Amino acid sequence: MSGQASTGAASAPAPRRAGSLRARLLWFLLAAIVLAGAVQALVTYRTVLREADEIFDYHMQQMAMSLRSGLPPSAAVSGLRGGEQNFEFVVQVWTVDGERIFESAEEAALPQRAVLGFSDVNARGTTYRVFSLQARGLVIQVAQDMAARRQMAGTLALRTVGPVVLMAPLLMLVVWWVVSGSLAPVARVRRQVATRQADDLSPVSEDGLPEEVRPLVHELNLLFDRVRHAFEAQKHFVADAAHELRSPLAALKLQVQGLQRAQDDGAREVAVQRLSAGIDRATRLVEQLLALARQEASAAAGAPGEPVDLVQVARLAIGDVVPAAQARRIDVGLGRADAVTVQGHPEALRMMVRNLADNAVKYTPEGGRVDVEIEATPAGVEVHVEDSGPGLPEAERERVLDRFYRSGEPQAPGSGLGLAIVRSVAQLHGATVRLEASSRLGGLRAVVVFSAPVSHAA
Repeated sequence: MSGQASTGAASAPAPRRAGSLRARLLWFLLAAIVLAGAVQALVTYRTVLREADEIFDYHMQQMAMSLRSGLPPSAAVSGLRGGEQNFEFVVQVWTVDGERIFESAEEAALPQRAVLGFSDVNARGTTYRVFSLQARGLVIQVAQDMAARRQMAGTLALRTVGPVVLMAPLLMLVVWWVVSGSLAPVARVRRQVATRQADDLSPVSEDGLPEEVRPLVHELNLLFDRVRHAFEAQKHFVADAAHELRSPLAALKLQVQGLQRAQDDGAREVAVQRLSAGIDRATRLVEQLLALARQEASAAAGAPGEPVDLVQVARLAIGDVVPAAQARRIDVGLGRADAVTVQGHPEALRMMVRNLADNAVKYTPEGGRVDVEIEATPAGVEVHVEDSGPGLPEAERERVLDRFYRSGEPQAPGSGLGLAIVRSVAQLHGATVRLEASSRLGGLRAVVVFSAPVSHAA
């Protein structure tokens, strides 16, 4: 079985890595710039070519119209001399009878076109764009070599596309600079965390962080704060536990030595009883220490709760202390019990009420009385535990909530952790604890106030 388990663990897929955010941003943005630049350059190039064709056609049309008013109706006009001929741009004038009376290039070999307007003619191994116009008995033809036209239009288009091509690298440099500068605070936070020692839980600086990263760093600082409090609580707990366990362990050692030195059965019986009582006290102390550690760990972890019926919790807690109360003829019971529920942890709340009731039973003289009440108030709910004991001086009511502090009353043994656990459980549930004099029974009255919203149980 162990071999199969190890094989399954070894074959588990490795976690996916998202890669560098900076590299992803740069890759996508630079690719988008290149793609957008290429599309823009292509569209611009084709648009300029089309517009250049329209401009050249317009110039040919205007030239023909300007010649229309300057030629005689049928006079013969001589052409240009051979050295002045230009085959890229040709002008011909025909009579209605088909006689050519003017040509700017004798070897152009452009036929007369009966079609008026624009047309394409193949001549001299190339294609000419021809515009024909009839006016005053003459046909005027203006032709342009398409190869020359395309060359001029291409040059014009390249000059137009040039700035776009030059701006793309500049824009890529700007994007690289902006992305690198924007992610610099993230790299700074990473360096701060990477260079920390294991015990350095100080907050990470949030200065200069972008809005998208600041919440993450803020939550990281909150986590550091919770871990720091947990470490401090653990440190204090270990120190206090070591201090408190020293005395009972030393007492147990002395009691064992007393048992070893016992000379007769009577002395041996007394030593055994003392040793048993010492073991019980040490066991109780360890149980209280573990309970306190669990509550502090729950408070540090922020464990979620569930709806808890406080009346049911109080009844269970009273049942836990009834044997000790009966042994000393103490009347312990549940008085006012408003049906309410709170959000919390049932076992922790039961421990809280039990410790309050147990503390009251310990310090109440024989034949006394301990009452537990659950009272709903407009602000929330209150748990009352009051007794008919000697009470507690006002100066000590706050101190007895600290760990390992015990009142000067000698009649009840204890470890000084019961009320500390009560306050720890109350803090876990967002409640407060206060101790006051009981006006009804004359002893001490412990009040736990839950200020969080509560609901009435059915």
